[in-house]
Amino acid sequence: MSKEDDFSLILENGIKFGRGGGPKKEDDKVKTKAKKKKYITGAHGSGSARQKAKYREQRANRHK
Repeated sequence: MSKEDDFSLILENGIKFGRGGGPKKEDDKVKTKAKKKKYITGAHGSGSARQKAKYREQRANRHK
């Protein structure tokens, strides 16, 4: 193929970057404990989670 053929092929079809694949399905969602209510509020017993919850609460109460 010549450069002109390649160029015209690109003009007609465009360039596709990345992987193929379609829209994501519901099952593809990432499920993490960090988003669950007990972890957000620090109620599950972890000291670091309680501390993070305290910081979140302080941040939420700023500018009120």
